[in-house]
Amino acid sequence: MEPHFYNIDITWTKDRKGLMSSPELHNMTPCNGSLEVATPPQFPKGIEGLWSPEHLFTAAVSSCFMTTFLAIAEKSKLEFKGFSCNSRGKLEMVDGKLYMTEVHLEPVVILIDEEDRERALKILDKTERACLISNSITAKVTMKPVVRVLVHSS
Repeated sequence: MEPHFYNIDITWTKDRKGLMSSPELHNMTPCNGSLEVATPPQFPKGIEGLWSPEHLFTAAVSSCFMTTFLAIAEKSKLEFKGFSCNSRGKLEMVDGKLYMTEVHLEPVVILIDEEDRERALKILDKTERACLISNSITAKVTMKPVVRVLVHSS
């Protein structure tokens, strides 16, 4: 496979805020692909209510997990009705430096048929091993999957 490149442009706007965009997304998404980012409120002069690098790091793991799951589930012909994933990134000081040390994922898959439960769990395990963002970082990625079956009313 040839290398792929993903371009991000970021411009400081004021205080501890900037505007991030990608030329590949310009005019394709709301706000022309721009996202306002800032220092999180846990740091001096941090700003509440905006995406931070720490949120984006955690989001990169979680969104890669979802897209990897969708690809593997499709290839495996798993029929499911829903997918969601809560994620939590942990920032901590290690040897005098700040690191994102952990990302905990809690994926929930809603199945149509109980018979697919074990296969769905296997696909989630395969997803955890195949997620390219998780494989590219040093933070520990853990998963606590939940598989539910859609209840049909009679």
